[in-house]
Amino acid sequence: MSIATPEVTKSTTSASSAAACKYLTFALGRESYGIQVLKIREIIRFLDITAVPRMPQYVKGVINLRGKVIPVLDLRLRFGLAETETTERTCIIVVQVGAAAGARTLAGLIVDAVEEVLTIPTADIEDAPDFGANLSLEYILGMAKVKGNVKTLLDIEQVLDHQTVGGF
Repeated sequence: MSIATPEVTKSTTSASSAAACKYLTFALGRESYGIQVLKIREIIRFLDITAVPRMPQYVKGVINLRGKVIPVLDLRLRFGLAETETTERTCIIVVQVGAAAGARTLAGLIVDAVEEVLTIPTADIEDAPDFGANLSLEYILGMAKVKGNVKTLLDIEQVLDHQTVGGF
């Protein structure tokens, strides 16, 4: 499964900027998250990953994707969730994000399962709740109300911030 995407400008972090657009939703455990489809390059089955020494625990290593070496991160570990065994539904979402000096780079995100692509109206997206002054929520675009459930919409640029992901 592959999703072609055009070049995208950097997003901001409020729900009002998360205008009605398409999101790929995926599961990590029992929770559901979404990433703007425009940030996604493709979805691939889980591949063997080559470990890279001295990386944070959530940076699993690199894969060779059609001749290009890209870093792969486990979103479960990035979000502080317990590591789990891979299943037939485990996959890698390849996203295109900004890197140092304004360049664009690819990164793979290990997720438990891809759910669906949804168009979420602006009216169904709220700002993330205030959890207190000491918690940073820069990585959350908003909280989407979908079919009676809440899906956390991620600003993947912030989740994969160049300086916090081992400098890829």
